[in-house]
Amino acid sequence: MKTITILSGKGGTGKTSIVSSFASLADKTVIADCDVDAADLHLVLNPTVKKTNPFSGAKVAEVVPDKCISCGLCEELCRFDAIKLSTGPLPVYEVDPIACEGCGVCEWFCPTQAIELKEMPSGEWYISDTEYGPLVHAKLGIAAENSGRLVTVVRNFANGIGVAKELDYLLIDGPPGTGCPVIASLTGVDFVLIVTEPTYSGLHDLERVIKLAAHFGIPARVCINKWDLNEEMSDKIEDFAKTSGTPVIGKVPFDSNITRAQIDRMPVVVFSDDGAATSIRALWTALIKEISNNSKPIPENV
Repeated sequence: MKTITILSGKGGTGKTSIVSSFASLADKTVIADCDVDAADLHLVLNPTVKKTNPFSGAKVAEVVPDKCISCGLCEELCRFDAIKLSTGPLPVYEVDPIACEGCGVCEWFCPTQAIELKEMPSGEWYISDTEYGPLVHAKLGIAAENSGRLVTVVRNFANGIGVAKELDYLLIDGPPGTGCPVIASLTGVDFVLIVTEPTYSGLHDLERVIKLAAHFGIPARVCINKWDLNEEMSDKIEDFAKTSGTPVIGKVPFDSNITRAQIDRMPVVVFSDDGAATSIRALWTALIKEISNNSKPIPENV
């Protein structure tokens, strides 16, 4: 099974629209929406959720009142000012769950073991069916931590489904940026497609993602979405991509049918036969060819 991650460097480039179309074009595929902070692939693929799973990405300290001797050591050691003495009839220390970072210092040093670290619910992740194959996706809570860990959970289960069903592709809709969740969606994959747009910010963030893929030694190629909105900038991006050794393999024009397809909750290549749909079909063909050309046989002594 080939694993392909589609990244963007920045939000709003049209990455998810392209991933949804790839899902409909690929045979025997499993899809993973790893943009867990703002997942939206399900809005296009219209999945049926088969299983909902809780996710806990952080722990929060909690004081056991019967064990607390109000020594104040926890308040003294807390760097986040999350522990204060209560004003009730029996003064004990209490933890502000919003301010607590779950570092565990208070638990470690409490002389009476009156502090416990408890798992806090941070979100949910789902196993779903779509018309185009199984989808693993998630919803991280507002201001919740450990998005990289949740990305890993989504990836691992999607990979397990793909292996069990003997599928050909795992398509990963990656998050924007170059931080922890992006790295979690990138490491160990076979190929990366970077979707950019003809703007200065698009060029800037494209450069960062190309460097990130190169750091992990993963072959990458570029697609310019809405290229015809600024042809001069598109030319600059194409020149930069070629110079960096990560050439452009597809250019998708601006097409209002993409918005209409999203409203109808379907990939644009299913909704339309021309315009952006034609370019995305050609992009998928070019991408599969690039993956085939970059496949390296495993040495016999490995």
